[in-house]
Amino acid sequence: MQTNNYREYRMRNIFTLKIILIFTILLNSFYLKAQYRTITGIVKDSALNTALEESNVRLITAKNGIKTSPEGKFTLQIFDEENSAKIIISKYGYKTDTLFITALKNNYNIFLEPKSQAINEVVITGVSRKTLIKENPVAIISISTKALEQTNESNIIDALVKNAPGLNAVKTGPNISKPFIRGLGYNRVLTLYDGIRQEGQQWGDEHGIEVDDYNIDRAEVIKGPASLMFGSDAVAGVVSLFPNIPNKMDGKIHGKVTSEYQTNNGLIGNGFRLNYSKNHFLTALRASYRIAKNYQNSIDGRVYNTGFQEKNLSALIGYKSDKGFSHLNLTLYDNLQGIPDGSRDSLSRKFTNQILEGTNDDIKNRPIVSENILNSYILSPLHQHIQHYRIYNHNYYKIGGGDIDALVAFQQNIRREYNHPTLPDQAGLYVRLNTINYSLRYNAAKFGNFETSIGINGMSQANKSLNATDYPIPDYNLFDAGIYLYGKWKYDKWNVSGGVRYDTRHINWNDFYIKTDPTTGFSQHVASTNTTDATLQFPSFTKNFTGISASLGATYAATEKISFKANIGRGYRSPNITELSSNGLDPGAHITYLGDRTFNPEFSTQEDIGASARYIDFSADLSFFNNNIKNYIYQTLLADSNGVALTDAQGNKTFQYLQGEARLYGMEASLSIHPEKIPGLSFDTSFSAVYGFNKNPKYRNKGDQGEYLPLIPPMKLLSSLSQRIDSNSKLFDSFTPKVELQFNAAQGRYLGLNNSETFTPSYTLINLGLNTEIKYSHNAKMSVQFQINNLFDNAYQSNLDRLKYFEYYSQSPNGKLGIFNMGRNYTIKLVLPF
Repeated sequence: MQTNNYREYRMRNIFTLKIILIFTILLNSFYLKAQYRTITGIVKDSALNTALEESNVRLITAKNGIKTSPEGKFTLQIFDEENSAKIIISKYGYKTDTLFITALKNNYNIFLEPKSQAINEVVITGVSRKTLIKENPVAIISISTKALEQTNESNIIDALVKNAPGLNAVKTGPNISKPFIRGLGYNRVLTLYDGIRQEGQQWGDEHGIEVDDYNIDRAEVIKGPASLMFGSDAVAGVVSLFPNIPNKMDGKIHGKVTSEYQTNNGLIGNGFRLNYSKNHFLTALRASYRIAKNYQNSIDGRVYNTGFQEKNLSALIGYKSDKGFSHLNLTLYDNLQGIPDGSRDSLSRKFTNQILEGTNDDIKNRPIVSENILNSYILSPLHQHIQHYRIYNHNYYKIGGGDIDALVAFQQNIRREYNHPTLPDQAGLYVRLNTINYSLRYNAAKFGNFETSIGINGMSQANKSLNATDYPIPDYNLFDAGIYLYGKWKYDKWNVSGGVRYDTRHINWNDFYIKTDPTTGFSQHVASTNTTDATLQFPSFTKNFTGISASLGATYAATEKISFKANIGRGYRSPNITELSSNGLDPGAHITYLGDRTFNPEFSTQEDIGASARYIDFSADLSFFNNNIKNYIYQTLLADSNGVALTDAQGNKTFQYLQGEARLYGMEASLSIHPEKIPGLSFDTSFSAVYGFNKNPKYRNKGDQGEYLPLIPPMKLLSSLSQRIDSNSKLFDSFTPKVELQFNAAQGRYLGLNNSETFTPSYTLINLGLNTEIKYSHNAKMSVQFQINNLFDNAYQSNLDRLKYFEYYSQSPNGKLGIFNMGRNYTIKLVLPF
């Protein structure tokens, strides 16, 4: 009995082993038939072309996925037979994308599009490595390609003002806007173009930014002292402009055409760019042309001599690999810009034009400009001609665990200002500024939770007056250099960063003589060997300026959604050339400047605190700042004992530079609501306020008679409501109507000493827009935009518009003095990518 049971047990085991063996053979044969494929790729930001770390990548059939590396890379295995597998790629702040795997391709580049409410998540400017804004203690705003394309203004700076609370612009007509950050501007705000400091005689009131508006792909605004990374002239902050760089290495030609028309001043603008990149090489060619006549408003009609003609051309050739890139760039800028002076007939208030010189010219009895000329694209003989050229080489490569960034550039700015109606080919101001920029930065390999960077940057300049008749500044030479050390520590919820920098700047010029040209009767520059009957306009000068800058700040992530930040920074700025030396008329500004060669460098100490929240349905930011400036330089109008401005025969006023102590403080707040349950809806609002005070004891409690600083923007509220409506049409992809409200409070805190500035009433502007996306190919969409700015044609004056003060009478028949800003303006704009 036991023997039979044993035999049965044995037979049962043998049968079981046979079943296991057969199953194993079948399983192995299935495995051999169903081999795995390895799928690799890189996930990038479509706007910034930067790698997206910790993006989630998963098969559509899987519950869990993997995270991308710090370089944005991922590796995923799928069955070889899954030739039509789908992969889901997602990341907070970006639109989720679906990737379809094909049989013949195993490596993919994926570009995620930032959501409208999250365009400020990543920043690159001014730090050692790419950094999340919420982890950076400095107040920074990033403005995306889409935001710039859908903001229809007259120039790139005005477009940035619409998207960056705390940023304003001092304007001289539609095409000249100088950035001001938290009440500070001119040489206190450093403008960068592709990492190169913009050097185009920034000291001038009417000197704009020489860039191609249509080729700016994105921008960043640093608010507060940024001298640590950039040296002098970044004491108030940085406006960094990034041109388009090819990023699709597919061997196909890509590009974009931009075309617009604005009704108010007849602005016609066209720009195009062509990009080609394959394997490791990339090239780009861009060009644009813009032309406009005199703008108009309901008070002044058309404002004489505010038209312009602007041409741009640029090219790029580059090499790119996994280790880095090398770019060689060339840009050409040419602009003919009218010079308004505001002269009018006293009764009709119609604009007049200058036809005589010197004492023969009576500014209050000039001939009236005809309607044909006012409505023409032809520029007056009295205009500016600005040319700006750049050639630069930018290299970035990874070395071990670190990387090195090197840049060298040459730029030349040529500025002519024609102000002689009897000799129109003779420039009044004619200066040529040559600048060599250089920078070298090394980001060391990460060591635990530490990141460190060391760098050096600076410039060499030579400025020379050519065949001119007015000499507001001398021929000068300048050289500066700065070395800095930056560090960042990250642990758990904390990010602490800071650094220190030392700068030195040498500036000098020789004796500069002028005398009267017997042929023309105008002044001319003469050599120091020919000083008979000559006047020493600028005695020789040489001086070294030095300064130490520093910054220390921290951010704390209280939760995944809420973070706090604080920073204290010390900024440094050496006096610019006009503050030190000016002693003559700048014909384009209609101002005679008087400088002071005894000025010392400015030093600012600014404290910032802020908080931010990022939720699915809304995001919000709040920041406060307090800035104390030692040796603050400002200008005030010179007047006689009766308070009447000192002017020459042409009405040109005289401003004197002074130096003292100043304090500025204020805040910015923004709120963006984008409910997940209402796709496409976006309500954005921002508020900013800044107060500026002269701390000189003699002005204490004097109010507008010296206590308030000049050019302080009023409180401003900007709100917009838009709704994207997706379409099922084969032609139209979507429609996005939008309404904007801009409120500027009255400015009663102004520098009224000698009527340097005057009170500015409040005003409200309403803008309407409609954007539609048209599908013109399988994977490309064309954007067509309609916008109405100043819908109700309000007559208003901004206290930061210089034309407000172009007035030569104390009274007016209509009770309105000075020139008003642009009236109602219709814009149609087409953006065609391919």
